[in-house]
Amino acid sequence: MISLRYHIVSIAACFLALAIGVVLGSTALNGSLLSGLASQKEDLGSQVADLEAQRNSLNARLGDADAFAGAMGPKVVAGQLDKRSVVLVTTEDAKPADRDALKQLVGQAGASVTGEIQLTEAFSDPMRSDQLRDVVSRLQPAGVQFPTAGDPGTLAGALIGSVALLNKDNAQPQSTPVELAAALGGLTDGGFLKTGGDVKPAQLAIVLTGSKYTGDGAGDRASTIARFAAQLDRSGAGTVLAGDAGSADGTGAIGVVRADTSSTSILSTVDNAETAAGRVTTIMALREQLEGGAGRYGIAGNAQAPAPGIAAAGN
Repeated sequence: MISLRYHIVSIAACFLALAIGVVLGSTALNGSLLSGLASQKEDLGSQVADLEAQRNSLNARLGDADAFAGAMGPKVVAGQLDKRSVVLVTTEDAKPADRDALKQLVGQAGASVTGEIQLTEAFSDPMRSDQLRDVVSRLQPAGVQFPTAGDPGTLAGALIGSVALLNKDNAQPQSTPVELAAALGGLTDGGFLKTGGDVKPAQLAIVLTGSKYTGDGAGDRASTIARFAAQLDRSGAGTVLAGDAGSADGTGAIGVVRADTSSTSILSTVDNAETAAGRVTTIMALREQLEGGAGRYGIAGNAQAPAPGIAAAGN
């Protein structure tokens, strides 16, 4: 007769055998698996090293190309803006180094910078759009007609354009010095801009921005700057909106302009102003503006060409 003890011992022996089998099987499997993973890791490591080497090589080439553009830039732009005048407008995120380099290049092109205007963060803040609209409306110069569009970017562009830009037909001021001082002073008191010393009316304008906007209201901020630049262009002999590659994205000012055919037909944009090549392109685009042309330049996917007169790759 089989006792209970016999059953217990038999069951225990079965579980012990099963456990031993699992351990032995998993040991063999783990060894094979680990060997395969080690091989894959080695292959991936080799691929990463190759990609890093390619990246470093490309970065070196880009650095050399930009250094060449920086060295040749003054010769390329020499005389392009001879005896012209430019007002330089920057957004709050524009890099001071880019601004200074662009300002120097404007001088090397034969033009003079008649003033610098820095738009503050409040200028494009959606929460302060009504306040900006009210301030601009109160500062409207006598005899100057503003566009019917009621958005603050367009209205601010009309105001600053009427006081900081010369008439495109006769190169004469569109407002009095008193109206210029009142407009810039009122916007400064409202916290919407800052000025770098005296500002005198100019024929042309450069609006220098940074990258794309992020966070709440990013699209509204980008639209305000885009519409401001477009209206500034309508007020004078020509305007170029320049920024870095991020500014050509959907929440960047350049990206907004390039998505609007009515703006791209008049306003030139350059999306790589953080490079020497992009700054040279900005000067060339200003020259094209004087001749009645406009274009989308730079390296972003929505650019039409690297620079005026240069066909895009593949064309």
